[in-house]
Amino acid sequence: MNQDTIQRLREIVGQDQVTTVPEELACYSYDGTGQEYPPAAVVFPGSTAEICRIMELASTTPFPVVPRGAGTGMTGGALPVAGGLVMVMSRLNRILEIDRDNQIGVVEPGVITGDLRAEAGRHGLYYPPDPASLKFCTMGGNVAECAGGPSAVKYGVTRDYVLGLEAVLPDGRLIHTGVRTAKGVVGYDLTRLLVGSEGTLAIITKITVKLLPAPEARSTLLVLCRGMAEATGLVARILAHHTPCTLEYMDQTALSIVRDKLPFPFPEEGGALLLIELDGQKDAVPLATGQLTEFLQTQPGIIMSRTAESEAEAEQLWAARRVISPAAFSLKPHKMSEDVVVPRSRLPHLVSCTEKLSRELGVVIFTFGHAGDGNIHVNIMLDRSIPQEVQQANAAKQLLFEEVLRLGGTLSGEHGIGLTKAAYLPMEIDQPTRALMQEIKKLFDPLNILNPGKIFPPQTKPEKNI
Repeated sequence: MNQDTIQRLREIVGQDQVTTVPEELACYSYDGTGQEYPPAAVVFPGSTAEICRIMELASTTPFPVVPRGAGTGMTGGALPVAGGLVMVMSRLNRILEIDRDNQIGVVEPGVITGDLRAEAGRHGLYYPPDPASLKFCTMGGNVAECAGGPSAVKYGVTRDYVLGLEAVLPDGRLIHTGVRTAKGVVGYDLTRLLVGSEGTLAIITKITVKLLPAPEARSTLLVLCRGMAEATGLVARILAHHTPCTLEYMDQTALSIVRDKLPFPFPEEGGALLLIELDGQKDAVPLATGQLTEFLQTQPGIIMSRTAESEAEAEQLWAARRVISPAAFSLKPHKMSEDVVVPRSRLPHLVSCTEKLSRELGVVIFTFGHAGDGNIHVNIMLDRSIPQEVQQANAAKQLLFEEVLRLGGTLSGEHGIGLTKAAYLPMEIDQPTRALMQEIKKLFDPLNILNPGKIFPPQTKPEKNI
């Protein structure tokens, strides 16, 4: 990108909304992976019209453009691996509409997910997707990655709530997909195609979401088990009889790094923990809680079960769950965070595999996550300054993925493919299917200027620092 291009960008968005200062570029060169790729410039558009003009310029010049939300992604989706321009969506941060009668919300991509939840709640409505980073991640990023969260076991993931989108194509054209109604089958479902496309097909500028009536009551239970096998084996049995809105799992290591953040002490011999939440009508939740408590008393391998006695105590439990990922760096300075999914009945096999890999390869591995839908976060901890640890961690990742696929699972449940999993895509997706996907990318983006280098296996440039 030359100075003439930078000046033309400033003419579109204003002098103060473009930066090439190295210190400021550094702030937008990394994401949750810890890898860094500095862009040539960063732009902060303030409207859809400005984004259309930027993409017109990008396609005629041309130069790469990487859309970016809050940068919380865990697979490198927002990294400018080819340099070029990072487009930060933070100024498009308005909640445009909450339609209580039709249970619909309309937001711009820079809206914080937790802010949408709070605003919907003021209207007696509920937006269920709840990634751990919901207090600072953005709706645009959630849509691009099809984010999930603990509530997915009952309510589903982001794609289940996106009714329609406004988006800008790589050449600057504006498109509109989807509906505002409960049904709609006119034309191809481009909304579903764009959800989870990781910013490689179009830049989302407006999101229409389905909302639900807000639950009247909640109840949170902590279940401490003797070990990982007992806890994960219990998951399918619980779901055969009960319908929790969340069913989270922590292994012993995850438990140890957040132990001091839990609201009450528990026995040291605990080997794994389940965190369960029920929600619904005010008179139904106490009944369901009592039934679940009685059921748990009949199950083997449980050391302790306890119901949170107040909203504050429940929130403290969930706060501890949300800080597991950042707290992991007390174990090692770096990590590979994999969000694999297997059928729920095979969770014991998955965690047994991680124990075996840790033991045989001498790698620190711990697991936690959304056991209710089989989505477990496998964290491989390492020090990248030690070549042997890098080699062992990569070996563990490869063997983990092989086992996940053998168990009938998938390599990513909510983090996406991005950069860090691109090389492994052929393990799950066959060649004809990959070719069709790449043809779709080429149709949307023939110049390959929109978030290049993501999803598909790399041709020459390997993943950085791994």
